[in-house]
Parts: sequence; C-alpha cells; structure tokens
Amino acid sequence: MSSQDGSPSRGRRYRLISADGHFNEPGDLWTGRVPAAMRDRAPRMERFEEGDAWVIEGVDDPINFGMNACAGLDPEEMKGWMRFEDMRRGGYDPAARIEEMDQDGVDAEVLYPTPRLSAAIAANRDADYHHAMVRAYNDWISEFAAYAPERFGAIMWIPNRGVAEALAEIERVADRPGIRGAMMVAWPHGGLSLKPEDDKVFAALVERRMTLNIHVAMTQTMPASHKSKLPGYGRFFDAPNRMIAMIFDGVFDRFPELDVVFAETDFGWVPYVKEQIDNNYLRLDPVSRFGLQMLPSEYISRHFHFGYMTDTFGLRNLVDVGVERVMWSSDYPHISADWPNSWKVIQSSMSGISSEDRHAVLAGNAMRLYGFGR
Repeated sequence: MSSQDGSPSRGRRYRLISADGHFNEPGDLWTGRVPAAMRDRAPRMERFEEGDAWVIEGVDDPINFGMNACAGLDPEEMKGWMRFEDMRRGGYDPAARIEEMDQDGVDAEVLYPTPRLSAAIAANRDADYHHAMVRAYNDWISEFAAYAPERFGAIMWIPNRGVAEALAEIERVADRPGIRGAMMVAWPHGGLSLKPEDDKVFAALVERRMTLNIHVAMTQTMPASHKSKLPGYGRFFDAPNRMIAMIFDGVFDRFPELDVVFAETDFGWVPYVKEQIDNNYLRLDPVSRFGLQMLPSEYISRHFHFGYMTDTFGLRNLVDVGVERVMWSSDYPHISADWPNSWKVIQSSMSGISSEDRHAVLAGNAMRLYGFGR
C-alpha cells in the first residue's frame, strides 16, 4: 500500500472523527503473512453455497460477515451471507476507504478488527499460533494506516499470551505511522482477571502516551456460531465490570496518566454506575478498607472514555458523564452505521447541545486522545 500523500495532520481541520470503525479483513491477511509452518492453520476465507466466510481454528462453524459489510444497504438487502467481492472495498482498501469516508463527511476514523475474528484468535491457547496471528494483523493494519495517517487511527492489538510478548509487540509496532492506540481482548498475562505482571504493559502504554482500548468486551471464549439468536449482549455488562475491577485493583493509583477507552459500549449507563459504586464504596470502606485515593466515580471521570453510535439517553445526561469522556462512532461498515447519512442522524440527535460540546463529542475528544492534528 503506497502513501496517499506526505502532508502532516497538523494542517487538517477535523469536524467529525469516528472513534470506532472497522476493517473487513482481506481473505489472505493471515495466510499471506504468517510463517510457512503456521500457514495451514491460519484464518482463511472459503467459499460456501450461501456466500464466503472465515474458517478459523477452534471455531466450529464458518464466520460469515454480511452484517459487518452492510452499511448503506436497504433493510431488505441485508443478509448474513455475502461474497467478499460484493462488499464495498473500503473495508480493506485504504484509498477506497477515504472515498467512503468523504461520502459520509467523516474526517478521520479509529479502526478496529472484526470482533468475532479477534475473539477467536484471542481465545486460542497455543501461544505460538496466537502471537503469529496478532503480529500478522498488526503488520497489515500498519500498512493500511500509513497510507493516510492523518485520516486513519489504527488500534494495534496487544497479544494476551504473556507479558513479555505483549511488551515486545508494543515496542515493534507502536511507533509506526497511523498507530494511535492499543487494544486488549484479554489482559496481557492471558486471563480476564488482573495480575500484578500486567502493570508492566500499563507502564509501557503510559510511557508512550497510548490509550488502552477495549472494544465491546474482553473474552477468552470462542465466538458464538452465526446461527446464534443472541445479539451482541456483551456490551451491556462487560465494560462496567472491567472498569470497576481496574479501579479497585488500584491501577489508576499506580498509573494516574492511563487513559482507557471502551469502544461501542455507549455511555447512558455511566451515571448509574457512578452513583451506585460510590454508595457501596462509602458503606463498605470503613470495614473493607479498599485503600483507594479517591471515590470510585472520580476515577471514572478522570480515566475512562466511551464510544457510542446511538445513545439518546446518554446525550440527554451528558453533563453527568462528562462531555470530555464521550466520542461519537460510526461503526462503519457494520450494520449499526448510518452511512452515508451520519451527519443527518447526528443533527437530529444532538439538538440542545452547545456547539462547543458537540465539537468535543464529534471530534475534539478523539483529537486529544489519539493525537489527530499533532
């Protein structure tokens, strides 16, 4: 992938930044990049009668992607299965992605992987396999983002099969053009409960002024079948659990400059959590002696940021969350996207919000966190 141009992002005006967009990974991303010994085990795209789908080690059924590539289609045209060549090219071609962003009036995007693909790789217990797949993904997104680093903010993937490898991958990838944050699907040591050794990775992120990003939910479980009738319900409960665990583990007392982003979790629930966790803390602390340096809600207000697509209740209660904590997201090209009508939906949903606060939610907060314009 060759660069679009060499112009610095400092000269660009940002009015709308999507804090959560997605790739549609090309079928040869892993088979074309992993070591030869791993090639037969790598995620690959295969053709089925219904359409194309990913075949991944440890996942019982093919992972189709129609709902991840249907933005802009009429509801009657949306379907779970499709052919790769029928999707818009912007999921895997940076030049096409810029054209699609321009159609929607989006100045920059923060980009994440397809969730079921990342979940399958994150849950694989073979450390060599896991590391090879994460490295291949990070190499590909680096090339994508380098095409136009003033437009793209790729979120590198921190592997979760050992702290040493996590630190090595940050060192290898973090300084590449367009890499603007780091994602964890599980804690670096390999589980879903924090351990002291994870602090080394938090320290590395703080040193590099990189955000820690959690997309929807952490997991160490293989993704559900495409036949499952349950929606993506992890977004409703995982983020509060991670947030509270980090606070009471003392992560932010040890790393007061660490910023954490929950992508695609919305934020209308945040005021409720702040009230309830403070109430419980004040009742229990005289006995439990948690040892925190401030109220739990104060950590939330200082360290956490939330991405949303649609959250009418949250926008009505923006002051209780903190305007500097919230970032608009398109989720393009997934089913939640309003492409190419994002501005129309934004205008209808943000009536009564000041122009200053609108700018913070629509662009300013993402500029500050991810360094757009620097």
